[in-house]
Amino acid sequence: MHRRRLVVACILVPIFYLYVMYLPSNYFLFLLSFITAVGLGEFYDMFEISGVLKYAGIFWGVALLAVFFLTRIFFTDALLLSVLTIMGLRLFLRRDPRSSRGSVAAAVLGLLYIPGLLVFQLSLVQAGPAWIILLYASVWTADSMAYYIGKGIGKKKLYEEVSPNKTIEGAMGSLLGGVVGCAIINAAVLHQISIYQTIILGAAVGAATIVGDLVESMFKRDAGIKDSGRMIPGHGGVLDKIDGITFAGPVFYWLCLSFGLLK
Repeated sequence: MHRRRLVVACILVPIFYLYVMYLPSNYFLFLLSFITAVGLGEFYDMFEISGVLKYAGIFWGVALLAVFFLTRIFFTDALLLSVLTIMGLRLFLRRDPRSSRGSVAAAVLGLLYIPGLLVFQLSLVQAGPAWIILLYASVWTADSMAYYIGKGIGKKKLYEEVSPNKTIEGAMGSLLGGVVGCAIINAAVLHQISIYQTIILGAAVGAATIVGDLVESMFKRDAGIKDSGRMIPGHGGVLDKIDGITFAGPVFYWLCLSFGLLK
């Protein structure tokens, strides 16, 4: 398992870097749309949303990203239209009203949770691809240090009811990893962030990564599953791989705005 994780990382990380840095920003939209479609599919399977309602949710997830990228002033309207569509489909596709609250709520939650949180990355990539590299490097470094520090010296449980294997020591590793990843990419690519901004951004990304991971663990525990899918060998599903970035992306974007780093 450990070897497969390293092999997959060694293959995907360089490809991701080249893809983001050397292709136009609309190609990142395509990548994020693919991630959203697969992630939403896994999320809906987790909540037993199937058939037309599932595929309508996936369609709207991708559509929301496209609307935000092309003309974000209509994003809220598109989001509300997606909710109306999902409620209308549930009404007419299944006459039995039982469980309608749960199915509609899960379908809408998926749109808020995945494309709703991932759209912030579209703003980052339009500001410059290096910001995406900085975000992902910080999250991946935070996630890796949390895993290895927690596995190596972790003793005190962080949130046993949701994720029994996570420890306080691992969480501290995530904060440290976020700072390390942010500092490395800033020094290598950006050269725009001060030391104190690097520490704040990195620690915030590390903290948000932990929360995002725990939120997905909460959903999986409720659904009684270990992984959201099996698409990525050694890593689980797509949702397992983006759980931290969903929360870290908005936090990173808001902090960069508050520091005046983005226009």
